[in-house]
Amino acid sequence: MAAPFTYVLSGSTDRSKSVVVFLHGFLGCSSDWEEIAASLADDFRALLIDLPGHGGNLVCNNDDAYTIDSNARGLVKLFDNLGIAKAHVIGYSMGGRLALYFLIAYPERCDRVILESTSPGLRTDAECTARRRYDEQLAQRLERDGVEAFVHYWYEQRLFETMIGYPERFQRLLDRRRHNDSTGLARSLRMMGTGVQPSLWPRLSEINSPLLLLAGKKDHKFTALAGEMADLCPTAEVRIIEACGHNVHFEQPERFAQEVRSFLQDVR
Repeated sequence: MAAPFTYVLSGSTDRSKSVVVFLHGFLGCSSDWEEIAASLADDFRALLIDLPGHGGNLVCNNDDAYTIDSNARGLVKLFDNLGIAKAHVIGYSMGGRLALYFLIAYPERCDRVILESTSPGLRTDAECTARRRYDEQLAQRLERDGVEAFVHYWYEQRLFETMIGYPERFQRLLDRRRHNDSTGLARSLRMMGTGVQPSLWPRLSEINSPLLLLAGKKDHKFTALAGEMADLCPTAEVRIIEACGHNVHFEQPERFAQEVRSFLQDVR
C-alpha cells in the first residue's frame, strides 16, 4: 500500500506557479517548514507533508505504510490527487533520504531537488545490520519511556548541539515534538530507518535533475557526505552554510530560504 499523508497546500493561489514539496526529518512535522514556505509564498505553492507517525499523521497502523518505497508511492498518489504533474522537492535528513529515493524512482515527477543534511544510505551490509540494531534500541526506548523523555534524549546528541544557541525557537521546536506518538515514531525507526533503506550510492550517477546539496559547516559528517555525493552525481552542486550545524533551515532560515529561491529560480 502507498503511505497516507496529512498535508497543507499553501502559498501562491496562482495554479500556474510551481509546487515545492517539503519533507521533514525524524521527529519533525509539516509545520517545521512554515517559515520557509511563507518566505517563498509569492512565487511558489508549498505542499507541507506530515510523514507517517509524525505531526498530524498518527492514525496509520500498517507497518508497510512506513517504508521508504511506500512513502514514495504515496507521494505519487498525492500528486495525482492534487493534479500536480511535477514538483520541486526539498527534504531534510530522513525527509531528504525520501526525497532522493523519490527522485531516483520517479524522476518524471521531480523538477529540482534540494537535500539538506542527507545521506544516500549505508554502503555495506555490516553497516546496515549495525544501524538496524541501533534503531531497534531507539524504538524500544521510545516505547518504554515515551515521547517526552525520548525528545530530550534525542536532542542531547552532539549532532544537534548548535541548535541550543536559539533557545526560544528551540523550545518551540521541542514543544511541537512532544505532540508525536511513540508507537508511530517507533514504527518509523523500524521501517524507514537508514539501516533498512536501500543504498542509493550506486544510483547517484543516474540523476539528471538539478540537485542542490545543503549542509551546515559545523556538521562535519554531512558536509563530507555532500562532497562525496556531488563527486558521483553530475547534476549536483554543494553549498555549505556558515555558522550552523545539522538543521540549517532551523538555525539559518533566512539564508536557507535565500539558497532555495536562488536554486529554484535558476533557469540555466
